[in-house]
Amino acid sequence: MRVHSRLVLAALSVLTVSLLATGAAAAPPNGKWPGGPEVSTADGANVFGGNLSGLAFHSPGVVWAVKNGPGTLYRLVPDGAGWRPDPSGGWASGKALHYRDGKGDPDAEGVTVTPDGVFAATERNGDNGKVSLAKILRFDPASTSAALNATAEWDLTADLPKVAANSGPEAITWVPDSVLTARGFLDERTKAPYRPDSYPGHGSGLYLVGLENNGVVYAYALNQSGGGYTRVATIPSGLPAIMGLEFEADTGRLWATCDNTCQGRSATLEVRGGKFTATATYDRPAQLANLNNEGFAIAPPSTCAGGRKAVLWADDGNTGGHALRRGTLPCTAGH
Repeated sequence: MRVHSRLVLAALSVLTVSLLATGAAAAPPNGKWPGGPEVSTADGANVFGGNLSGLAFHSPGVVWAVKNGPGTLYRLVPDGAGWRPDPSGGWASGKALHYRDGKGDPDAEGVTVTPDGVFAATERNGDNGKVSLAKILRFDPASTSAALNATAEWDLTADLPKVAANSGPEAITWVPDSVLTARGFLDERTKAPYRPDSYPGHGSGLYLVGLENNGVVYAYALNQSGGGYTRVATIPSGLPAIMGLEFEADTGRLWATCDNTCQGRSATLEVRGGKFTATATYDRPAQLANLNNEGFAIAPPSTCAGGRKAVLWADDGNTGGHALRRGTLPCTAGH
């Protein structure tokens, strides 16, 4: 019995270490989706095809979306209750993305918009799809070019865990420095409260990157001249894999979402004791099928009506000929 007990304890120890290395370690019990159960399609039939993978609201009237193959950036505008590619400015079919040298096919998986531009999380070069290449790319959304070359890029491959080529950075969002400092966010590098002036040239916030393989979020200060970066925090999401990230500025919550790998679950994280900590996990809305949803975005608070605001999911599989679906969340964190 003693030998058996030691073996069991050893096995449990290994399991605990394994869980702590993934985003699932701190997962709270699942709860009901806090928004309404209703979900509707939000795009025309077969507008995007497959591979739509990331979403970000720029304003109430503009949403950015990225496709991971071929790498494409879309500027979406309202179309009744849904969204469509902007028919003006050369955006009608989206714009092809390339690296800074004008070459390659970045596998764009996530997108966020900041005061410094539009940023895409990419996990490989589609021209060499068997090799992991974890890069963040910045693009100028005001460019009138038919295709967009990155204005800056950051290669995170050496800093992130080694993963398969198609299991790398899947999501990205941005959190303002003002929010982080007000909430007492800790810099894991210095073991002290985060000081933005410790990272000259990084802009006015940190970039949070979600790794598909392990469900962990990595917070970076990116030098906006390109290339230079510093990891400031490593954050278990409460999920075993991540496909979407969204910082909800009006509530201070970080949302991490998973696709059909995790039955469409979501997790919210808040800064507690200086660290982003998983505070809740939710099942998908009752009317949302278990789809390959890889993108997630929350409408600005100014759009609130009847106590609710819209959310969007991007279905990489274009199920039933539709890549966008619309649901709701409460306008306040208390629900």
